[in-house]
Parts: sequence; structure tokens; C-alpha cells
Amino acid sequence: MNASKRKITVLKQICKLIPGHLVEKLAKRHGVNKQSRTYSPWAHIVSLFYTQLSHALSLNDVCDALNNHSAALSDIRGATAPKRNTFSHANRTRNADMAEELFWSVLKHLQVMSPGFGIGRKYKGVPRRFKRAVNAIDSSTIKLFANCMDWAKHRRRKAAAKMHLCLNLQTFLPRFIVVESAKGHDATKAIQLCSNLQAGEIVTFDKAYIKFKFLNNLTLRGIFWVGRAKDNMQYETVGQHTVPKGNIIRDDRIRLTGVKPSEDYPDEMRLIEADVEIEGKIVRMIFISNNFDWSPNSIADLYKARWGIEVFFKEVKQNLKLADFLGYNENAVRWQIWTAMTVYILLRYIEYISKWTHSSFNRLFTVLRGVLWSYKDMWTLLESYGTASGALSLKGAPEYAWLPGLTPGKT
Repeated sequence: MNASKRKITVLKQICKLIPGHLVEKLAKRHGVNKQSRTYSPWAHIVSLFYTQLSHALSLNDVCDALNNHSAALSDIRGATAPKRNTFSHANRTRNADMAEELFWSVLKHLQVMSPGFGIGRKYKGVPRRFKRAVNAIDSSTIKLFANCMDWAKHRRRKAAAKMHLCLNLQTFLPRFIVVESAKGHDATKAIQLCSNLQAGEIVTFDKAYIKFKFLNNLTLRGIFWVGRAKDNMQYETVGQHTVPKGNIIRDDRIRLTGVKPSEDYPDEMRLIEADVEIEGKIVRMIFISNNFDWSPNSIADLYKARWGIEVFFKEVKQNLKLADFLGYNENAVRWQIWTAMTVYILLRYIEYISKWTHSSFNRLFTVLRGVLWSYKDMWTLLESYGTASGALSLKGAPEYAWLPGLTPGKT
């Protein structure tokens, strides 16, 4: 029996992807259940999911909508609509570590349920010749409107949070995420972001992560890395690695000079200077890597694939509610960011299971947003969305192949 006959809303079908016991277990682990006498942890999660899926404008917007659909909401494992102050207080005081663990638990659960989840969403810029995991690390700043938030101040008159991410470019799924204030340099999170990588895997990053102690750590762990050389990097050329040709200007083996750099990275590394096409223009770039087996063009292509992480950030920011926030203390911001990422993972799973054929993730999001409270079978809707069915309303006939006013056989 499909969802429409059983009177199950699309919102409930999305929430059912979360294991029934999971939220309660995490609430006990993080002490959230002790703060939830009238507003359960599950109801809190559903409210935040609805915030993301509906692009709700404010606390009142969320609470009014949930109250207006209280009967359908109650059918989602007994969830209840909150009062404005109750919802705000929950975001502000309940331990946001629960939201972080919920994200990773849901991702693991979905991958166990469907081992192929993510494999078909490979970023198109990844060179096909690489069969091992290709990862990218980077960060994205999330601007906050209030200037009075001391925890998030990173400039004189601005406040922001930052998401540090390690992304598997072949599944387009996160490997590691850190959410915190925008203070500090990206490189301080580099080792943490790469903590889950295994020997033989590949990671690529921009100049912000060129710290030689970090690069040496990766090399000692058997991880291959590709990055851009900083303009002030001091080194000596040990010898030519391959003869340059085509767009490759040089391909050398180098060693760092200076006491501190040479201590942090004592081994040789490879330096490739190449002409690379970016947005229709040829740009000369200098890459460094610890791999001496790949062709210089492969190293340049791996760095170009790093753009996939920018595509990921754009996709998340455009579709989820990360442009404005329901609360501005650190805990509330973390709740909203982590539930946004959980909703993203759920939608990606729905995209995978329904075999969504449209290229735009945005289109999937907008289709579901428009039917959250509808009693439709979500899977049937997505599988048939945009496809033609039935007989054509117009049929061609020879007599209709003439211009108006002209008769067949006459000139």
C-alpha cells in the first residue's frame, strides 16, 4: 500500500529514514533527555528538519506551521509543535554535540542500508584513471548577521562560523567535518580533517594548507597529497624528474631549504609548473606533491578536481538554511548547521534510492519542499517526476503540413 492510501505525509516519509531508537539513545548519551519534559528530543529534531526543508523564515514561521499541522505532525512518532520560546530555548541550551553525532550516525546507517550509496555521485572533474579514494579539504565561512556574538567574531565588525570539511570526491559525501567560529587559520585543522584517511588514498588542497609538518605527517602515513606551492617557498632543485612537454613547463625533484622547513619536511618532494585552463583562460600554476609515479598532467588534473569541494559548499548553501539563523549563540548555530547537513544526507539518499534522473539537486529539493504536508508516495512521485506518459494530444497528418490559406495541390 502506498503512502497516499495510508495517509502518510512526505515529511513523515523523510523522517522515517532515521532509525526509531537513534534520537532517544543520543539524547540520553548527551544529557538532552533531562532538559525535555514537555518538548521531546525527537520533536526538536523534526522541528529543525522542517526548518531546513521548508526554508522557514523565523522561529514564528516554524512554530505556526507545525501548530497548523499538529495532527499530521503527531503522526511522526508523536512529535509535537513547540512554542516559540520553547523552541528557541532548546536550540540555545541543549547540547549540540547530539546533532553532530546524529549526522554521523545517520550517514553510517544509510551506508549500511545501501552500500552503493554515494558511488554514483562522483564529481565529474575527478580523473577516471584514479581508482583509489580522492579527497579534498577546505573550509567555507558562514556569515552571521549579529555583530555582538563574541564567540564568532573574526574581524572587527563581522561575525561568522566556519565549516571545515574533508570531502570524498568520488562519493561526494563528507569524511570529516568541523564546525566552529571563523577564528584561526585553516591549516590548524588540517591534521584533524585528514585523521580518517588511509594509506594509499589521495588528498588535495590549496595554499592555505601548505604546512610542512602536516605534509610530512601525510607522507609518513602513506597518503599521497597534491597542493599549490606558496610564492615564498624556499627550496633547491635536486634534479629533473621528467622531460617537460606540452603544457608542462617543468617537472623537478626539490628539497626544502632553511632550518625549520627542512626539519619539518626532510624528504624530497616533486614540483610541477604547468599551464592550466581555468574558466576559459590559461593560467600558469606551480604544484607540489609527494608522488613520483604519476604523470605531471595527472597531478595537475588532481588539483583541478579540488574544485569539487567548492561545488559541494555551493550546493549546500544554496539549498539549505545556512544564510540566516534562528538563534545566534554558538550552540544554536551548531544545531542548525548539523541538522542542515543531516537533511542534506537524507536528500542525497532519497536521490539515490529514487534513481533521480534530473541533474539538479536543487530541483529535487524544491519538489519535496512543495509537498511536505501532502499525502503522496514520495518514491512514486520522484520516479515519475518530469516523465511523459499517455498518448500525445496532437497527432500529425499530411493535410496539416500546409500553411494556413493554402490548399494541397494548388499554388
